[in-house]
Amino acid sequence: MTNKWNYQPLTLQQKEEADRMLPYCGNIDAIAELLVRRGVSTPEGAEAFFSPSLNDLHDPFLMPDMDKAVRRLNKAMGAKERIMIYGDYDVDGTTAVALVYKYLQNYYSNVEYYIPTRDDEGYGISMKSIDYASENGVKLIIVLDCGIKAIKEIAYAKTKGIDFIICDHHVPDEELPEAVAILNPKMPDSTYPCKHLSGCGVGFKFMQAFAISNGLGSHNELESMLDLVAVSIASDLVPIVDENRVMAYHGLKRLNSNPNLGLRSIMRLCKLTNKDITISEVIFKIGPRINASGRMQSGMETVDLLVSRDLHEAYEKGKDIDQHNRERKEVDKKITEEANALIEKNVGIVKDKRSIVIFNKDWHKGVIGIVASRLTELYYKPAVVLSQSNGLATGSARSVQGFDIYSAVNSVRDLLENFGGHTYAVGLSLREENIPEFRRRFEEYVAAHILPNQLEPHIDIDADIEFADITPELVGMLKKFNPFGPGNQKPVFRTRNVFDFGTSKLVGKNLEHIKLELEDDSTSHVINAIAFNMAPYFERIHSHKPVDICYTIEQIRHGANSDTIQLMIRDIRPSEAKK
Repeated sequence: MTNKWNYQPLTLQQKEEADRMLPYCGNIDAIAELLVRRGVSTPEGAEAFFSPSLNDLHDPFLMPDMDKAVRRLNKAMGAKERIMIYGDYDVDGTTAVALVYKYLQNYYSNVEYYIPTRDDEGYGISMKSIDYASENGVKLIIVLDCGIKAIKEIAYAKTKGIDFIICDHHVPDEELPEAVAILNPKMPDSTYPCKHLSGCGVGFKFMQAFAISNGLGSHNELESMLDLVAVSIASDLVPIVDENRVMAYHGLKRLNSNPNLGLRSIMRLCKLTNKDITISEVIFKIGPRINASGRMQSGMETVDLLVSRDLHEAYEKGKDIDQHNRERKEVDKKITEEANALIEKNVGIVKDKRSIVIFNKDWHKGVIGIVASRLTELYYKPAVVLSQSNGLATGSARSVQGFDIYSAVNSVRDLLENFGGHTYAVGLSLREENIPEFRRRFEEYVAAHILPNQLEPHIDIDADIEFADITPELVGMLKKFNPFGPGNQKPVFRTRNVFDFGTSKLVGKNLEHIKLELEDDSTSHVINAIAFNMAPYFERIHSHKPVDICYTIEQIRHGANSDTIQLMIRDIRPSEAKK
């Protein structure tokens, strides 16, 4: 599928802002343009962006119900009540549980944690967990990364004398559970400045408020756990802006200096020791391994790893989780192939459709979210993948950029037993007999609301530059834009009328990649580049015909003191005349 290149020149006002910003960004035009596109147009804003400070974290008591939550926690500790820390089985939930449990254990011992099993209990708060809590004398449950829709379950807990504090970040319904406090920046009445915290981020804010209310110094113990928050932010793909950017920035610093022992063991197994860990490494290497236990076995194993205080023990637990990840990859690959075969055999599933809904009762519930993501990437349509669990069709929905799949699923909620999620990812369950009607109405909603440009892949270009602009100074300033992620993606540049220096070649096991050496008219310097899976462009490039390229700029380390600038090519097309 051909990518559409999107580049919007700066408006007159933006150009004026960029000119004013030049002295604060090394007098580099491209850097000024990047800042303005990110809404940074003052010297103070540039300082905060380039040097995120923990002093810029918001007052946690700005979140509705925070005072109630802290009072109830303080009361529980004062009365020596047993407290349960409960969370979802994914990365966000398990890191949140580990953070809150570890922090509270510094001051209170009558506390335990609980992660439901995906197969037996499913997503969210289970009746089984409430019975367990009641049998073990738990009086307060702090639930993280779920709970906002657990109306029946929390009402049931109330009959057993158990209170709930909900720390969630999923979209709430009009009807809310009867919890003592609901901490959620997405609540309709919330004026909390950062709306898109991760579940672990909400847990961090709760512990921050608890620390403030009890005069616990400068919260160094809490700040030392920001590596867990950074992993949750990266893995849950929440926007890395505002407070999230501050926490991700400092969490990555921790990850690169003195990480949590459990995370250290995963990094060792990923062969990331002594490497510069970025958001990308978390998304593609660390996060999937942490997720694997909840997908294939039990999320309790993940929390056991993340709260471990012994490096050898953590490494042994990490090896078990790494094995779960290898198993997950095999199952994921098999089901993705089966899903593609099903679609190819039944072309009506995608032909003339704006969405994909498929069901197979035998598919492993733990990986269908990944399969839905792969189908979305392949066909560029919102996708719902369902399997069977506990007598229901249970699955995951994933979306394309710009389309709110939560609203699409919400439009057919009368057919569902349960659902919840975000703009781009939703979990749901329904009766098997309702699948045909769900498929019809879901497609009807998507077709009516999705925009044509949301059904085609596109690349957003941040700035037009020439090769002469790619200097060590530019690369140095680009490093200050880290951490990258949703809301602050790695800048994509476009350069027009580029030629092969004459030494580009095909590489890779099947000669599917191009290793490029390129030049343009702006400089005599040759620029190194790599274009993965773009072998079809090789003939044109090698014939010395001009091409336009869009790319990110990487700095490749070859040794202790040897760095090379390399372009990571995102797309190539025949040159167009400059406008």
